[in-house]
Amino acid sequence: MFEPLDQAPAYLRLSEAIRTRILDRELRDGEALPTETELARQFAVNRSTVREALRNLQSAGLLARRGGGKKLYVSRPTVAAVGDGLREALSLHDACFADVWEALLAVEPAVAGAAAGRRKAGELDELERIAQAFARPGLPAEEAVTLVGRFFRAIGAASANPVFVLANEPLVQLVEPGLAIIIDRLPQARRRIAVAQQALIEALRARDRTAAADWMRRHIEDFRRGYEQAGLPLETVVGRSKRAGRGSVRRKRGQSGV
Repeated sequence: MFEPLDQAPAYLRLSEAIRTRILDRELRDGEALPTETELARQFAVNRSTVREALRNLQSAGLLARRGGGKKLYVSRPTVAAVGDGLREALSLHDACFADVWEALLAVEPAVAGAAAGRRKAGELDELERIAQAFARPGLPAEEAVTLVGRFFRAIGAASANPVFVLANEPLVQLVEPGLAIIIDRLPQARRRIAVAQQALIEALRARDRTAAADWMRRHIEDFRRGYEQAGLPLETVVGRSKRAGRGSVRRKRGQSGV
């Protein structure tokens, strides 16, 4: 089934060699890669092998083109791309809302506390703009969910901790489909979210880490209550699929439907 490592396809060995240089920071973010012809010369392989290796690295988010040009540059995988990959993996592992809620309760208060201690004035302004947009009367549910996601991501950014930012993204992506249902079914949901957002903003304005963490904990606990009140089983598997639309709702294997 498996080939010996030294007999792996040339394009994989080539992509791994370049990947190692990137991860070891020998090739820095934003640095241009040599042309395909030059890489083929340096590695003593043909251009088709180089092309396949580069395609592999592009798929991983480690290389990117700028403005539609032909030249490739070293890049960092975007937060959204990392979140997409983790979200898909968690969905395939049948992560349910109860699992996501437990993770949110562990992670998000710490993120909010860090944001209260480190936020910049511009980041506070961004949170206020998002909260004001969310409070607009008659806001469609889809836009409301998008703004809630933006609010969580903005708090993550204000934490100035890249680990928090990357841990935050898949959790936000996973909770969004259920949140759309909650907002649709529960008239009080928007008001409660708006109250929590304003309280979090005030805690961040005061640089009060304890208040920020406490309010975020209450906010996350409210999500669970909303989920239950909307009639969504906690064992509902979370995730998205293009075919199913914004959210795919299914039970864990071995559990019967309602």
